[in-house]
Amino acid sequence: MADFESIASTPPTHNPTINHGTDQPAEQFVEFYYKAFDSDRNSLAALYGHDSMLTFEASPSQGVGNIIQKLQELPFKQVQHQVATLDAQPSDERGGILVVVSGALLVEEERRPMSYAQTFQLKPRDGSYYVFNDVFRLVYPAA
Repeated sequence: MADFESIASTPPTHNPTINHGTDQPAEQFVEFYYKAFDSDRNSLAALYGHDSMLTFEASPSQGVGNIIQKLQELPFKQVQHQVATLDAQPSDERGGILVVVSGALLVEEERRPMSYAQTFQLKPRDGSYYVFNDVFRLVYPAA
């Protein structure tokens, strides 16, 4: 199970307030996730569960093994995520968090970044969070 640095010490919120208490855990998660993705995709296994689902460019995978296999089979080895926006909201009464990220993706030696959007549904597990849903899409310019 993932610890995402100090996120484990931030209990899921059960009584949302105006700030919803989701910003700090979401920011910590996103920073941890993209650092791990950019350096060692295998290390992301700790962030998923047996019931987790990933849809990467319309290609679905379920379960830790299938998700990590999908991420390892992506056609690039070097990647750098640059987060532009991050929005988070509580998603249920049990402390789930919906996280929506947009940004730029630099792949291999490419100098022109590609825009992307990624949505995570984080659910509480053993005092921390895990990724229940993960949806990734490249965003192409309008024609």
